[in-house]
Amino acid sequence: DFMKQGHGMLLLYTLKNPSFPEYSFSSESGFMCLDFHSDHPHLLAVGFYDGNVAIYNLKKASSQPSYKSSAKSGKHTEPVWQVKWQKDDMDSNSNFFSVSSDGRIVSWTLVKNELVHMDVIKLSADGTTMQGPGGLQLQTLGSGTSFDFHKKIDYLFLVGTEEGKIYKCSKSYSSQFLDVFEAHHMAVDSVSWNPFHLKVFISCSSDWTVKIWDHTIKTPIFVYDLGSAVGDVAWSPYSSTVFAAVTIDGQAHVFDLNVNKLEPLCTQLVVTRKKNKTTHIQFNPAYPIIIVGDERGLITCLKLSPNLRKMPKKKKGQEVKKGPEVEIEKLEKLLSAVREPGKKE
Repeated sequence: DFMKQGHGMLLLYTLKNPSFPEYSFSSESGFMCLDFHSDHPHLLAVGFYDGNVAIYNLKKASSQPSYKSSAKSGKHTEPVWQVKWQKDDMDSNSNFFSVSSDGRIVSWTLVKNELVHMDVIKLSADGTTMQGPGGLQLQTLGSGTSFDFHKKIDYLFLVGTEEGKIYKCSKSYSSQFLDVFEAHHMAVDSVSWNPFHLKVFISCSSDWTVKIWDHTIKTPIFVYDLGSAVGDVAWSPYSSTVFAAVTIDGQAHVFDLNVNKLEPLCTQLVVTRKKNKTTHIQFNPAYPIIIVGDERGLITCLKLSPNLRKMPKKKKGQEVKKGPEVEIEKLEKLLSAVREPGKKE
């Protein structure tokens, strides 16, 4: 409730001691999202419910963020739904991006101990204008809910919106986007590129579906109806065909398209209390562990059983190929079977 804002907590845990956080920070506004810097893991970018963004430096023994935006320095006017670090810029300044319901995607660069902002793109809902009082033309904004940057093409990123559209954008064109996907009937809750295959991305929505796309084709390649609003979806870091999703009825679903293209390998109830919704899911980058967050503030750590992470069997006298090429090929094979037959790449 925007009128009754409570305070927020940021807690950092180690799996070795799940009962007590290693670090905790509190703030006046609720934390909505965070992202660790991949090269400097002591830097943590966060976005707040009140539209601010901040950077915490875990090396400093301070309860306050090292850097924070302000109304002067271009903070968002609505909650920040996602923040993502980018590669350092030409002058090796750290920078990250944020997306908010106010329709702005903003890049924040750390220059001489200050966060300098730049609007990368403003989303408009089909460029529609409304008649305001006294004949004023009001621009209606599309509200961003999630985004993801391409793993290899540095300037390319996707933005999901509350209207169910996904915009394909470039960092270099601020006024328009490259493409629009009419993706979902309700808000896009999460969108992300496949870590292996450069053309594929996945999206999930409150309209109960998870969809897998090739960004060069306007219609989804795979569609899964999970029977309840999907809060989050994540690709696995170890296989191009494995992803997991959580639905608000408290369930986690694990898919491997290589094993079954039609339904999940596993659907499991994660939260038991009624009215508790699962909202987030993430794979551990190194271990076969999934972490699930829910509306009551509980975090559940789950280990994938061996049958959910089967690797291809060894044939006699043959080596099993491994590596990114194999992963790309595996997904490509599935996609080409589904794409229009006879259509050349």
